[in-house]
Amino acid sequence: MNRRSSFSALRWVSLLLISIAVILATLQLIRFSRIRNNFPPGQRIAGVPVGGLDRQRAAERIMQTYAVPVELHYNDAVIQIKPSVIGFELDLESMLSAADLQRTDESFWSAFWDYLWNRETNPTAVPLLADFSEDRLRIYLQEEIASRYDKPPSSAIPVPGSVAFQQGLPGTSLDINRAISQIDDALRSPTARMVNLSIQKTGSPRPSLDNLRILVQQIIDLNRYSGLIELYIQDLQTSEVLHFAYDANVEIDPGVAFTAASTIKIPVMTSIFRRLGSEPDSEAIDLLKRMIEESDNVATDQVAQQVIDPDLAPLRVTDDMQVLGMESTFWGGHFYPGAPLLKSLDTPANQRPDISTDPDIYSQTTPAEIGMLLDDIYQCAQTGGGTLVAAFPGEIERSECQQMISFLLNNHIGQLLQAGLPDGTPFAHKHGWLQDYTDGLNHNIADAGIVFSPGGNYVIVAFLYHPNELIFNAANQMLAQISLAVYNYYNYSG
Repeated sequence: MNRRSSFSALRWVSLLLISIAVILATLQLIRFSRIRNNFPPGQRIAGVPVGGLDRQRAAERIMQTYAVPVELHYNDAVIQIKPSVIGFELDLESMLSAADLQRTDESFWSAFWDYLWNRETNPTAVPLLADFSEDRLRIYLQEEIASRYDKPPSSAIPVPGSVAFQQGLPGTSLDINRAISQIDDALRSPTARMVNLSIQKTGSPRPSLDNLRILVQQIIDLNRYSGLIELYIQDLQTSEVLHFAYDANVEIDPGVAFTAASTIKIPVMTSIFRRLGSEPDSEAIDLLKRMIEESDNVATDQVAQQVIDPDLAPLRVTDDMQVLGMESTFWGGHFYPGAPLLKSLDTPANQRPDISTDPDIYSQTTPAEIGMLLDDIYQCAQTGGGTLVAAFPGEIERSECQQMISFLLNNHIGQLLQAGLPDGTPFAHKHGWLQDYTDGLNHNIADAGIVFSPGGNYVIVAFLYHPNELIFNAANQMLAQISLAVYNYYNYSG
């Protein structure tokens, strides 16, 4: 009895336990079936945790996450940009479908068994699928941020009473290409939605030509110069020109006729090289060197007669300048005492009714024309082209132009414009001054050349005239200051 009764009790306990197990398994199965309709624990879509959420709620969470504005920092300014403004769009359907596919690929019972034993499933994360309009973002950055927050650099301005420029302030500008990359990264992150925009610093630019004009005029005023000065400056990289005339502290129209003095030797040298040929005579080269480097008048007459024309060399030089468009530049007779005036010329410059420097009837020019001739020689020396080669095809070669500049570079006087240049600065120039034969006083000083500087090469020409007398030391000091001011302009570093 006892054995039978004990067996019966065990059977009923077993059945009870089995029933309980079945009921629990059924409950877990029902619960799993409900959970099975949601994404599994640990599931991430576009970096957003969506485990335990159904499709609709997962979509809402992803959209809310990526609708958060991106916060942009430009120095102290904070700007928020809504993703929709730049056309940011999520490809929700593709991302949700990829997550669904992972869920349905695993067998029901295998998934249930993992669930029942509380095993981690580690579902594969679904990457972000989204796009935006780079064009719209670029326009936004340009019009809404750069235009408002960029700060242009301020230009350098002349320092009163000096030959220098006060340094301008640097500016800032948005690096738009870098900003697009930064914002792209932020748009695609569910959490890192802040961007410190990349900003470029821009140095202050070289002073303007107008500011250079102001500085030069200040120098003239501070030197209390009461005569006439005409200045011609040409940038040999950009061809920009600063050209003005100042008479007794009043600006007048440039293009005044001046006594050329020894600056006429630049046109003479050009005409000689036109006729030298490929194998020049050594005596002619020696005379040319003396003409330019020593400003030897006797050598000038000799080489002009030997190479150009024994009687009419000055007229041939004048003709050559006319071909080059230099209407107010002429050489009317040789340098030797008592040389006859071969031809007197009326020019646009010496026929001006408003001003006259009583220029020498033997040789005249204007600062602009000598400056343009120097530019022609420079361009020929640099490239073998330009006006000289076009005007005299096959007659002037690049090597000859280089030789002309070499002669001019060896004209070392250490005064006038050259005195203002830092030591060692190459200056290919010709200077000149002339005592009046009637009163024995100096009324004219000129210097014209090419400066080769680290910040750029340029032509600088200065002609001075005073009806009473030009005091050389005062004029020399003023021209040196002007020359240094121009050099500082070209070599300004912001």
